Order: sequence, then structure tokens, then C-alpha cells
Amino acid sequence: MELNLTGKTALVVASSQGLGFAIAERLVKEGANVMISGREEEKLRQKASQLESIGMGKVAYQKTDIMNVNDINQLVKVTADTFQRIDLLVNNAGGPPAGSFEELTDEEWQNSFELNLLSYVRLIRAALPYLKQQGGKILNIASSSIKEPIPGLILSNTFRTGIVGLSKTLASELAPYNILINTIAPGRIATDRVNHLDQVNADKLGVDRETIALKAKEGIPLKRYGTPEEFANVAAFLLSDANSYMTGSSFLVDGGMIKTI
Repeated sequence: MELNLTGKTALVVASSQGLGFAIAERLVKEGANVMISGREEEKLRQKASQLESIGMGKVAYQKTDIMNVNDINQLVKVTADTFQRIDLLVNNAGGPPAGSFEELTDEEWQNSFELNLLSYVRLIRAALPYLKQQGGKILNIASSSIKEPIPGLILSNTFRTGIVGLSKTLASELAPYNILINTIAPGRIATDRVNHLDQVNADKLGVDRETIALKAKEGIPLKRYGTPEEFANVAAFLLSDANSYMTGSSFLVDGGMIKTI
């Protein structure tokens, strides 16, 4: 299958590690030029060097706090100035803290709103003038909580579903510009974030993290956690020319874990 990503420019947000980095790596391997971003400049420099060694697409990086609107606007501008275009936008953000409704403060709710939903709104708004020039793709990373709420993650359950509403609405508004927008939702993918959540649950129950992971795998038909590379493969397809007629949809990459239809 020809993905036709060579020469395209992709802005991949929060991409110095985890799922964001895996997507950036796959896009570079497919020949796309990629801007990566994150809050730690030295880490970004190292990851950019790692990606450049692949020898396909070009790579640049920009230190960015996506809770800062000025940083977001600068990130988009630098991407366009560096590569003269933006074809693909991958919205991503770190997960909000765990906690029950009664434990969480107004400040934690506000921070999670700005990190996990408003940042996506701002990034899309800033990138739209460039995406409109030749059409393109927007991919919003969410969570399996868009289909089935995760116990102890009320902030994620609330704001990740907001991403779905945003994507579905924009699918109609952006279609006249040949911009496709979709949501991709990871289940239990082997990342630092999942390890952290497993550890939180382990601490609550007084067991080790491996016990929690084994229990979680029992509930996954494929009996294992996914890899970031498997997640990135689906993302690359949705961002590619091979996807020409899917927009406003949500896609689970979860090994069959979520049972809803």
C-alpha cells in the first residue's frame, strides 16, 4: 500500500516520547518531514538526532508548553517557516492525573481542560490557515475512555470524550477544504503512562505493578499490551493518502479490550 507521505510536513505534538514519538518515527520512515515538540529541549534535541539518523524525512524540534497559547502559535509558525507548509497535524498531550470526583480540585479540572482539550482547539486553529492551502489531515490522540470510562480517571473520561465531539463537528466544517480529521484512541499500550497508571493501581491495592499488568492483560483478547509501533502504524495510515474517505471517526487500537459496539 502506498502511503504517499514523502515530502509531506507533519507537526506532531508532545512527541519526545511515547506514542507521539512513535508516530513521528513512523512518519519520518515514510519520508515525511516532521516537527517534534515537548517541554524538555535537551530531550527533544536527542530525539531529533535519533530520528534524523533514519535518513528519510527531515526533522526539526521546538520546545513547547501546549498549555501556553503563545507557545502553540510559535510552534505552528516555526513549523511552517522551516518546511514551507503543514500537511499533517497530530494533536497529543500527556494524560491528566488519576483521581476520583471528590478528590480533584478546581485547579486540577482547569489544568486538565487546558491540557487535554483546549490545547487541541488552539493547535487546530493555529494550523488551519496552512492546512487550508492544500488540504490535509488532523489526527487527535485520545484514549479508550472515549468508548468506556476508566475507573479512577474521571478527568480523562470527561475531556477525552470532548475531543470526539470536537472532531466530529470539525469533520463537516473542514470537509470543503479537503481536510480530514479523525480521533485515534489507544487501549493499553506499553508506554511510561500506562506503567504509571499500573503503579498507581498497585499502590492502592498493596501489590506490585506486575500483578496489575497481568490482571489487565487477562481482560484483553490478545492477552498483551500493544506496542507504540503498532499504534503508530494505524496513525500513519489515517494520516496518509491511503485514507481518502474517512473523517469524523474514532478508531480504537486496543487489542479488542473495549467491548462496546
